[in-house]
Amino acid sequence: MTKITPVKQIMHERKSVRKYNANTTISRETIMQLLEDATSSPSSSNMQPWRFIVIDDKEIQQNINIFSFNQEQIETASAIIAVIGDTEMYLNAEEIYAKNVELGYMPEEIASKLGKDSLAMYSSIPKEALLNIVHFDAGLISMQIMLLAKEMGYDTVPMGGFDKSKFAEYMELPSNEVPILLLAIGEAAGPAYGSSRLPIERLVRFNK
Repeated sequence: MTKITPVKQIMHERKSVRKYNANTTISRETIMQLLEDATSSPSSSNMQPWRFIVIDDKEIQQNINIFSFNQEQIETASAIIAVIGDTEMYLNAEEIYAKNVELGYMPEEIASKLGKDSLAMYSSIPKEALLNIVHFDAGLISMQIMLLAKEMGYDTVPMGGFDKSKFAEYMELPSNEVPILLLAIGEAAGPAYGSSRLPIERLVRFNK
């Protein structure tokens, strides 16, 4: 029998909740702590391309719902966390690696080389490749946000179904920032549906 660890329990308890108690508020300090904890997520070359817009104003939630297919949870959740990808994340490369030196994670000569190499590499690759990278990394941190939120007693639902161009225009995002996902967070107003999974034997194969 598989042992149920705390991590496994949270993973299995997390469900996509679409009905929220509209009167529940989550402090900005709590959300900041949640996002700070989530940034332990891995990313390509540790470039950390994620950016967040926390939308906790009900009027703004209603406004973005106009181009988000009128999903009830966008208006009733305590907040919407917009996960944004920065395609110019490499501009922080030298700062990131200098911080690694300060924290004692690596020698200065190695960090300096890695910082310069990362800046040179990412600044030269096509925009399409950068978009793939930021989308992948955004997925990693989004999952961490949802699990951490569940551990804190809150529910979430990830939403990719919204007009990203209109969202970017409404939020006046710079050209290097692309909206990737909206995460509703709050207190469930009702049970979420369970969801089945395909048999693992159909999904896995081992090398011969």
